[in-house]
Amino acid sequence: MRSRAAVAALLLALLPFSAFAEQNATLPSRAQIPSPPPSPAVPAAPAIAPGYRAPRIRQGAPHLIGVTSQAFVGISLSDAIGMALLKNPNLAVAAGNERIAYYGIEGAKGAFDVKLQVQPEVDHSLSAPQNPFFAGPSYGPIAQSDQSVTAGVSGVLPNGQTYSVNLSQTRTTNNEIINLINPTYLSALSFVLTQPLLRNAGMNAQKRQLELSVINNEFTTEQTLASVSSTIAQVEGDYWDLASAWRNVAIDEEALREATAQQRSNIRLARRGAGAPVDAVESGAQVAAFQSDVYSALENVAMVQNELKDAIANSPADAVWEANLVPTSPVLQIPTVPSLPALVQKAMRDRPEILESLDTLMQSVVDLAYARNQMKPQLDLKLGYTTNGYAGTFVPLTPSNPLYPFICPTTPCPFTAPPVLVGGLGQSYNTLLQQRYPYWTAALIFSQPLGNASAKAQLAQAEEQQRIAQIQLQATEQRMVYEARNALQAYEAALAQLSSARAARQASEVVYASELRKFRNGESTTFLVLQRQVELAQNRGLELQAQTNLDKAVVEIERVSGDILARNGVNLQTLGSQALQQP
Repeated sequence: MRSRAAVAALLLALLPFSAFAEQNATLPSRAQIPSPPPSPAVPAAPAIAPGYRAPRIRQGAPHLIGVTSQAFVGISLSDAIGMALLKNPNLAVAAGNERIAYYGIEGAKGAFDVKLQVQPEVDHSLSAPQNPFFAGPSYGPIAQSDQSVTAGVSGVLPNGQTYSVNLSQTRTTNNEIINLINPTYLSALSFVLTQPLLRNAGMNAQKRQLELSVINNEFTTEQTLASVSSTIAQVEGDYWDLASAWRNVAIDEEALREATAQQRSNIRLARRGAGAPVDAVESGAQVAAFQSDVYSALENVAMVQNELKDAIANSPADAVWEANLVPTSPVLQIPTVPSLPALVQKAMRDRPEILESLDTLMQSVVDLAYARNQMKPQLDLKLGYTTNGYAGTFVPLTPSNPLYPFICPTTPCPFTAPPVLVGGLGQSYNTLLQQRYPYWTAALIFSQPLGNASAKAQLAQAEEQQRIAQIQLQATEQRMVYEARNALQAYEAALAQLSSARAARQASEVVYASELRKFRNGESTTFLVLQRQVELAQNRGLELQAQTNLDKAVVEIERVSGDILARNGVNLQTLGSQALQQP
């Protein structure tokens, strides 16, 4: 029975080989020994530093450049993010641009401000006499003095109407002998309104600029939020990289201590004759390798620290540059990750990048509406109304006046000025308010450039800009899907890598402990012990890197979904408020 079972097992073992042999029956039965290859053609190389050996140098104590020797300074993740939001120069610039965009709205509103104008004026003239009636006394020059003040308001309304309201008063003295009222007081109150009927009706340059300023302010705000989102993600990534770097130093130091203990053990065994001297030399080489790893790990700590400090410091003089930062926040908890459709939907709703693209599209809509309006001919309705006031001091007619024979053929002369015209400035305003001397006007003003080339070119540009904005929006939406897919994939991969790395590290610890026991019992070699040490250190590092990758994958999901802004309580009013270091 046993022989039959053995034969059956042998046949089962040979079945795959037989099938393989049938599939590869055309292969040669045995390998052919090739001919020796010719000597390789290599360029001539100069002999530089032949027999080079590194000089003996004093190995300094491992430390971080620019960091004081004081104790470690613990920093939490929330503190690091808070410092970046208040002090990061890039975020401060972004916040400043956002405020500049807001001031742009105020500037655009200035186009609709009411403009006040006041113009006091004094005029004096001497004119040559023209005839006995239009001359000064004794046929002298005509002397006229005007003292006037004109005040008014004017402006533009959002729908394109222009208006003006002006009030003027003038006191005139004139020595013409024909004048029977001197001085005279003139006043006028006028209203003018121009209403566009086609071009500039509803949409005009001032309204376009205001709407674009509002959209640009929103765009700049979303742009600032996008910068904040990226900066927070960078700070969180640097934070977890720093935590990983410090833990990697601890791993390398532990490996160095274990290798040093192994070297000492080998030296003791060699001195007693129970071990080969080469084992001590071999373990010494491993100690040197682990010592180099510690220095490399510290270099990585310094680099990551500098990256984090660059994001949370406001100037080279910031005290944080001298601090030896150590993360104190616990490892991120594994969140409940949404499905891909839910993550994409949330990104489309909350990501500032989407709103940026929508703002760009809205800008193109405003430009297109304005360009289409400018294609119309200009037809304006102009309405005006003026009420005038007049008064003066009556000059009695005397026989010496050349007009006397024509106005007063009999003596005494009964001629007097109407009472409504006699008086000073107050009487002039009285006749103005009574609207005794009104004037009104209505006009249609039509204009149209022949060819209208500028408006046609502007319309073509606006249509192309809108097409580009639509393409950009579509590309942004596609990028949201792309980033969501990658974020979820990275998260799932990080979970799997962490699980595998944890199992590998646990197995390495067991194998190393077993190999160490075997070595102490004389059943293993120094080479194998050192090999297990290296494998254990590597697997500890891989587990640490996998945990860091998982932390950063969680951060990326928060960034992709848009939750990173709400979770960190971003306030644009205080963003970058401490970036400028006060003297």
